[in-house]
Amino acid sequence: MSLRINDEAPNFNAQTTQGPINFHEWIGDGWAILFSHPKDFTPVCTTELGYMAGLKDEFARRGCKIIGLSVDPVDNHAKWAQDIEETQGHKVTYPMIGDPELAVAKLYNMLPADAGTTSDGRTAATNATVRTVFVIGPDKKIKLMISYPMSTGRNFDEVLRVLDSMQLTAKHQVATPVNWRPGQDVIIAPSVSDEDAKKKYPDGWKTVKPYLRVIPQPR
Repeated sequence: MSLRINDEAPNFNAQTTQGPINFHEWIGDGWAILFSHPKDFTPVCTTELGYMAGLKDEFARRGCKIIGLSVDPVDNHAKWAQDIEETQGHKVTYPMIGDPELAVAKLYNMLPADAGTTSDGRTAATNATVRTVFVIGPDKKIKLMISYPMSTGRNFDEVLRVLDSMQLTAKHQVATPVNWRPGQDVIIAPSVSDEDAKKKYPDGWKTVKPYLRVIPQPR
């Protein structure tokens, strides 16, 4: 199954390091990040899981939960978590999904349907495509997908930045320009007419082009 932005995030039941979950029920009414890993005890993923553990409070302040996935059993995850804390200095306190039957990886189109039904005998290389970040909104729809190669660590500061942008633009009829950071100017969405913009922004805006209208970030 091919997934695109604004598709509903496929629901599933799975075992995690914090017990069984139904994914949509676990998300609840907030935002969620699902980020996947091809194998336990892999070096790049070890650094990523540790860094995300350090950012957990930042995401929580934004009403966003974190959940990891690795194509190995939950028991392995618990052992790996000890290495992560030892080497990265952060304890993994968010759940990690065990996917030994490859069910979630295939459901999210990270492995082909004919990949088999077991993680036994598979290596990180054969699971190399299980390296995607999914940001899911309160409506259970996929808002962002970013896939990385195994050799390149993910930039989770960027994921945090994008979450700030998506939450801002979901609340206000604006868009954020290139390299935007919280507090910087934003763009009035093209769907907002000048007449409606005058009502929303009585202090006016800077017109760079008729389709490029800039205002301070709404609060």
